[in-house]
Amino acid sequence: MTEYIRTFIRNHFPIGCHERIALVGGSVRDMMMGTEIRDIDLVSELSHDELLALGFRLVQTTSGATVYFGHYPGIGKVEVTCIDSMDALAEDLRRRDFTVNAMAKTLSGVLIDPLGGGNDLTAGLLRPCSSESFNRDPLRIFRAFRFEADGWSMTHEAERLVRQRDWSGAFSAMPVERFSSEMLKALALKSPERFFLRMIEFGVGMEFIAELFRMPLIPAGPLVHHPEGDLFTHSVQVLQRVALLTEEPLARFCAFFHDLGKLATDPALYPKHHGHDEAGFKMAAAFCDRLSLPAAYRTALAWISRLHGKANRWEDLRDSTKLKMAAQAIKSGIAGILAMVSAADKPGSKPMTGWDEALRISGMSSRELGIDQEKLAAMPVGKRTEFVMQKRVELFRAKQRHSHP
Repeated sequence: MTEYIRTFIRNHFPIGCHERIALVGGSVRDMMMGTEIRDIDLVSELSHDELLALGFRLVQTTSGATVYFGHYPGIGKVEVTCIDSMDALAEDLRRRDFTVNAMAKTLSGVLIDPLGGGNDLTAGLLRPCSSESFNRDPLRIFRAFRFEADGWSMTHEAERLVRQRDWSGAFSAMPVERFSSEMLKALALKSPERFFLRMIEFGVGMEFIAELFRMPLIPAGPLVHHPEGDLFTHSVQVLQRVALLTEEPLARFCAFFHDLGKLATDPALYPKHHGHDEAGFKMAAAFCDRLSLPAAYRTALAWISRLHGKANRWEDLRDSTKLKMAAQAIKSGIAGILAMVSAADKPGSKPMTGWDEALRISGMSSRELGIDQEKLAAMPVGKRTEFVMQKRVELFRAKQRHSHP
């Protein structure tokens, strides 16, 4: 047990409580893997009053379990699930999702592993704790896909349990926030595309992202430009390329859905998608709102959709257009994303030469541009923006000449 956990327990749990508490679930899994434990999960038979006295608060859960939370500087979130008696610990573990999450460790260091989770952990396998695991909470299916995005593999039995029934009713009744939370976590992992590939493979999740299931049926574009064929394959490839550059979920989300607007193309126009940039801009808000994503996702996806095609033609743009694009990228929070998505969208193309300079100059105030403030104030209001832009263009061109004499 790592030292900081020992320190936390020593400071917050009187020694007389130690036989009535065990570390459990993901905390034990991460400890055995030697990875950082971000949150501490405990099972305890401590009473309500005892937990309140220790600084925890009771929270409502959808599972019906009695759960208390605490948050401590330097430690993070601490979750305590209550059981009637420590004798019931093994049964509590059997009700969990996967065997690798169904291990406990006492405060004295004794491992409790009734389902062989240690062996599955070594093999990197996701084995349901019982045949009822997914029925108890269908979200566990998406949790499995999220784990697979981090390198785990579902057992054949787990796959069979997913395929054995129609989950649409269960998913329709599930708050979309639960799904989106798993999706965003998967996007931060080493193989984020796995989450979407498994959704397609098992045919689950249409209730949340119906658009995903249309993507394999839509051409990405003319084959001369998109030899990969369909929109889903293209989107997976763009996601994979961007994932090599950043772990940021927002950037990866925008990479995967950058061609959202192609879903609006009239099939009579296939394989071309004229106007898909603008269509995606209009679709992004409703798409992200339906998934209950943060406002930053809605704004970023909208502007990535609108600007990525223009970014792909960067070298052909006027300098003023480049600077306006950079200013909009800053405003919409995609300054660090747009160039990555553009490069990933057209592998082998030239990078957006001068993009960083365009961002810097677009972010400069009129004073920083060296403009006489009194002269600017004396101008008609309608002329000021044009004048400031001209100064930006002059500075941008000068910097480009200096960079490429």
